[in-house]
Amino acid sequence: MAALRAANTRLRQVIEAKDAEVVVLRAQVEALRAEMEALRARLAQNPRNSSKPPSSEGLAKPAPRSLRGKSGRRPGRPKGQPGTTLQMTDRPDAVITHEPGACAGCGKSLPGAPVASTERHQVIDLPEDIRAVVTEHRIISRRCPCGTVTAGAAPHGVMAPVQYGPRITAVCAYLWHGQFLSRSRTCEAVSELFGIPVSEGAVAGMIKRIAGKLGGTLDAIGRALTAAPVAHFDETGFRVAGKLAWVHSASSGKFTLITVHPKRGRAGMDAAGVLPLFTGIAVHDCWSPYDTYAGLAGHALCNAHALRELQAVTDAAPGGVWCWAGQAADALRDMKRLADASLATDGTLDHVDQGKLAELRHRYHSALMIGKNHTAARPGPLMRKHHALATRLLDRQDDYLRWTSDPAVPFDNNAAEREIRMGKLRIKVSGCMRSLAGAEAFCAIRSYLSTAAKHGIGKLAALTQAATGTPWIPATT
Repeated sequence: MAALRAANTRLRQVIEAKDAEVVVLRAQVEALRAEMEALRARLAQNPRNSSKPPSSEGLAKPAPRSLRGKSGRRPGRPKGQPGTTLQMTDRPDAVITHEPGACAGCGKSLPGAPVASTERHQVIDLPEDIRAVVTEHRIISRRCPCGTVTAGAAPHGVMAPVQYGPRITAVCAYLWHGQFLSRSRTCEAVSELFGIPVSEGAVAGMIKRIAGKLGGTLDAIGRALTAAPVAHFDETGFRVAGKLAWVHSASSGKFTLITVHPKRGRAGMDAAGVLPLFTGIAVHDCWSPYDTYAGLAGHALCNAHALRELQAVTDAAPGGVWCWAGQAADALRDMKRLADASLATDGTLDHVDQGKLAELRHRYHSALMIGKNHTAARPGPLMRKHHALATRLLDRQDDYLRWTSDPAVPFDNNAAEREIRMGKLRIKVSGCMRSLAGAEAFCAIRSYLSTAAKHGIGKLAALTQAATGTPWIPATT
C-alpha cells in the first residue's frame, strides 16, 4: 500500500506538472492567436480603412469603395452646374475663305454668283513655330562738354549681359513646382517648346529668386491665418537631403501656408508661426501636439480619419455579425446628411431636425460605449487598438461632432490634406529634395500658388508677377 501511495503521489505530481504546461501552452496559443489577428488586420489595411496612401496598393488594388455611402445621385455633371465647351470668337486671328469650284448642277463657274449662305468653322491651335523673343538693351553713355560721362539707366531687373526674362523664369517655376515635372524634364520641355537652352542650375536659381521675393506675401498669409475663426492643420513626411523632414500646412478659406521643418512636433509647428498666435478652432487629426496649444478656442477632429478607423474595426469583425464600429460609422454618415441638407439650404444648421440629430447622437454614443466595454479586456494588440479608438471617440465626442452645432466647422480635415498632398507628389516625382533651402523654396512657392489660385489668380500669371520682383500680396482685411 505504501508503494502504491508513493506511485500515486508521483503520478499526481506528473499530472500537475502537465496541467501547468497546458496552462502555459494555452496562454501561448492565445498570445499567438492575438498576434495572428493583429497581423491579419495589418495585412487587411488599405486606404479605405487606414491612413495608407493609395499608391501602397500597387497594381492589384481593388475597385474603389467610398466611405461616404451612396448618395443616390446619378453619374455625370450635377443638374444646374455650368458646363464648359469651346466657344467661337468674333475676332479670329486669321480667316480663310473656301469657295466652291463649279456648280454641282450644271457645271458652270461660280465667281460673282450671289452668296447663298456662309458656314463658319474655327480651329484653335498654336503657332507652328513658338520661339523666344530676344530684346537687346543698349545703354548709351554720352560725354558732356564739361567732361562728365553720363550713362543711361537700364530697365529694372536687367543686370547681366545675357539673362532670362520674367516670363521664362515663371514658365520654368510653373513646370517644376506648379506641374511637378522633374527639373531635367522642365529643362527639356522649355528647350523643345521655345527653343531656349536652360540648364538645371539655371532653373534652381530661378526658383531661389522667386522664393526670395515672397516674404511679404507669406507674412500676409500668416496674419490672415492667425486671425481666422477656423483653420485646418496637418503634417506629413518629406524627404530632404536623404533624411526625413516634415511638411506642415495651415489653411483657412482663401489662404494657405506650407512650411518644412526637420521636426514633426511642436518645434515644427512653432516655426510655421501660425499655431502659437492662433485663437480660433483648430481642425486636425487628433495628433497630441495640437492639444498643447492653450490659446485655442477649441478643437475639431477629422471624421474622415475616424471613419477609416471604424472601417478597419468592421473589416476585422466576423462576417455577418453586428459590429459596434459599423453602427457608429452609420450614425456619423446620417448626421452628416442632416447637416449637409441644412447647409445646402442657406449655409446654416437651422433646418436640422434636432430630434433626429439627438437620436443619431445617442446611437453613435451607445455604439462607442458598447465598443469600449466589449474591448475592455484588451487581450491582444488588435483589441487594445480597438479599445483605444472607442475610448478616444467617446472622450472627445464633442470635438468630433462640433460640426453638428457650428456651421463654420467642417466634417473632416480634407482641406489640409489637399494642401500637403502636393508635397507628396513632389517627392514621388523627384525622390527627395536635395537641400532644406530647396524644400523651403518649394513650400514658399506652393503657399503662394495655392493662395493665388483661391483668389482667382492663375499660377503662371502669379509666378510672372513674382519673377518681375513685385509678387502679388493678398489683402487681409
